[in-house]
Amino acid sequence: MVRRKRGFHQLLAAALFFIMLPGSQQGYYEKTLLNKLLDNYNILERPVANESEPLSVRFGITLQQIIDVDEKNQILTTNAWLNLEWTDYNLRWNDSEYAGVKDLRITPNKLWKPDVLMYNSADEGFDGTYQTNVVIKSNGSCLYIPPGIFKSTCKIDITWFPFDDQHCDMKFGSWTHDGNQLDLLLNSEAGADLSDFITNGEWYLLGMPGKKNTIIYACCPQPYVDVTFTIQIRRRTLYYFFNLIVPCVLISSMALLGFTLPPDSGEKLTLGVTILLSLTVFLNLVAEKIPTTSDAVPLIGVTILLSLTVFLNLVAETLPQVSDAIPLLGTYFNCIMFMVASSVVLTVVVLNYHHRTADIHEMPQWIKTVFLQWLPWMLGMSRPGKKITRKSIMMNNRMKELELKERSSKSLLANVLDIDDDIRNVSGTSGNSSMMTTSLGGGFGRSATTIEDSAMAGTSSSQRELQLILKELQFITNRMKKADEEAEVISDWKFAAMVVDRFCLIIFTLFTVIATVAVLLSAPHIIVQ
Repeated sequence: MVRRKRGFHQLLAAALFFIMLPGSQQGYYEKTLLNKLLDNYNILERPVANESEPLSVRFGITLQQIIDVDEKNQILTTNAWLNLEWTDYNLRWNDSEYAGVKDLRITPNKLWKPDVLMYNSADEGFDGTYQTNVVIKSNGSCLYIPPGIFKSTCKIDITWFPFDDQHCDMKFGSWTHDGNQLDLLLNSEAGADLSDFITNGEWYLLGMPGKKNTIIYACCPQPYVDVTFTIQIRRRTLYYFFNLIVPCVLISSMALLGFTLPPDSGEKLTLGVTILLSLTVFLNLVAEKIPTTSDAVPLIGVTILLSLTVFLNLVAETLPQVSDAIPLLGTYFNCIMFMVASSVVLTVVVLNYHHRTADIHEMPQWIKTVFLQWLPWMLGMSRPGKKITRKSIMMNNRMKELELKERSSKSLLANVLDIDDDIRNVSGTSGNSSMMTTSLGGGFGRSATTIEDSAMAGTSSSQRELQLILKELQFITNRMKKADEEAEVISDWKFAAMVVDRFCLIIFTLFTVIATVAVLLSAPHIIVQ
């Protein structure tokens, strides 16, 4: 039994020995071929048969993923594979002489390879590719596919943020070889290969076309060839719509409700200030989402310096710090903040009007005309027992004109005592009658004179009592009349405050609706999920 086990182990060891013999026929020819190709190979030599002709390099790119779009630093980070194909004149062989070896894989540091780099790289090491092996075929064709994480500069235009499209270029070209020495050709006219692209949660890829450019730079008279791929992306707006726009609209609608709150409640101004503070806190929370880059003309020309300053201070730590435009969402937030701030100011005006009295303020005629007549008529408002119509306004103005004319035609004494001229005339007539009685009484004798004197003494006593009563009645009447006038003035001020409230409610509601609709309709696209 022990001998059988030993024999089995020996047989197994012999089999493994023959299997693992170093250097099969295939390995030998491959080694021989490598030694032959690389013995006299110069990595500095441009591999062309005719040195006067350029070496053609077919170039392409396979986009794998959009990792990040840094709007603040204007950097696009992508995961991509480069695809370079060229023919090396010095790396050719007859595969039949080497047991059918048709391709080799050699590290790039032992071969000549085109020094193609991304011109607009923002990487610390500039070249973000991983050096993979070069696949060489018997006809001399070389295939080099280095993967890499590319950081490229991208000019961010967020005029329509968050409904914006971005076009970011990735410009590739030879760093030292001009177009007469190395000619870059597009691998595919359709642009980049997007078959393995992984979708991004924030950006939707529209396309990635490529274009060949020949440029003569100021430094060198020779033409330089580059291939530029443009990544066309569109921001997905669903997140921003429900997390930025909808809350802002709700906050602005609460500001409109402040105009419906009665001034006597004592919370009208507090509500407006609270809404303004909540909007400021909301902007502070979403500050990292609002770009501050500005590269075009603003969409809406309503930009208030104060609100813009507050807004930019809140978002100063975000995206690029240039000054040529305002993002669409930033403009919308500025409009809403301006509306809320204006509502607070007008709330103060309403409260000021509501609490005015006749002892301190006198209502000017233009306020009476605008806020008590025409504006209520336009808004369809009326006071209890006083229906405001165009006819009533004209009649009221006509009555005031007649009253002024009447007061101007009365005598000074009548205006002071607030009596009619007829009373003064009646008094004058009675005085004349008494004078006539006195003049005619001389012919009646002494007895008639004595009776008249006693009657006049009783009459003068009664007149003094009547005058005292009239003075008291006049005092009471004046007090009541003054109280009625003060109550009427206070009522006019309160009604004027109510009219301002209603007017602001309508105007700011229209402003909010129009601003929201204008922003949404002016955007290139509304929702991209």
